[in-house]
Amino acid sequence: MWIYQKSLEFPVKIKNPNPAIAKFIISILGGSDGELSASTRYLSQRFGMPYREVTGILTDVGTEELAHVEICSTILYQLTRNLTPEQIKQSGFDTYFVDHTAGIYPQGASGMPFSVGALQSKGDIITDLNEDLAAEQKARTTYDNILRLVDDPDVREPIKFLRAREIVHYQRFSEALGIAVERSQCKNNFYITNPNFDKNCKIPCKQNSEAECPIESKSFCQQDVKPRFEPYGNNQSRNDNCKRPVQPRQNTDCEPQKQSCYYSYEIKRPF
Repeated sequence: MWIYQKSLEFPVKIKNPNPAIAKFIISILGGSDGELSASTRYLSQRFGMPYREVTGILTDVGTEELAHVEICSTILYQLTRNLTPEQIKQSGFDTYFVDHTAGIYPQGASGMPFSVGALQSKGDIITDLNEDLAAEQKARTTYDNILRLVDDPDVREPIKFLRAREIVHYQRFSEALGIAVERSQCKNNFYITNPNFDKNCKIPCKQNSEAECPIESKSFCQQDVKPRFEPYGNNQSRNDNCKRPVQPRQNTDCEPQKQSCYYSYEIKRPF
């Protein structure tokens, strides 16, 4: 349940309408990296989170993104109010005007209507949070590009506010990913299971010994598997002690387990 406060999170008071700016600034509303996409993504993903703290972060950020939808819509409304036919033609706003008059319609600067095809809700905490981190950075870049093109301070100020909030959201999702890693069964290999489904999967992991952390598990096709290692990448100055296992060949004769584990080893990342 939401409580609606009838005021904008940040004031928008644009004195000079400018449909030419509205043509590209509409991407922050309905573009693939816009606020409508963000709110839909986070408020959908929250139901698949296994930890209450992470669910709370997604709910908080998703709710604030709804407030940002309101700010973006207000910017667009004030940029396109009281236009004359001459202003519409001269600014190139006529193609939008024919379909929507001056109504607020969620689309990108290219004219592509908003689509949920631009977002994902995968039901895996690591996958979803990494998408969220990327989404916040893509939105921040969009705001950066707008600030490079807009001189009007009445437009720039709310855009700068929205950009700053994207950075805060990125930090919140970093905290959420840290929670997910901390609670994973194997902190050196936190991709190993999806906690929503692999609840009974036993992970034989010794946290402080990289050589013994990868699998020797009888829960995987009832056999012992020892992966081979090769150097991870070419940057030995940065990854002197990092090793990457080569994925062992699976025995196709064994029966798949009801609670399967997927082993794909990565370097432990500091959060």
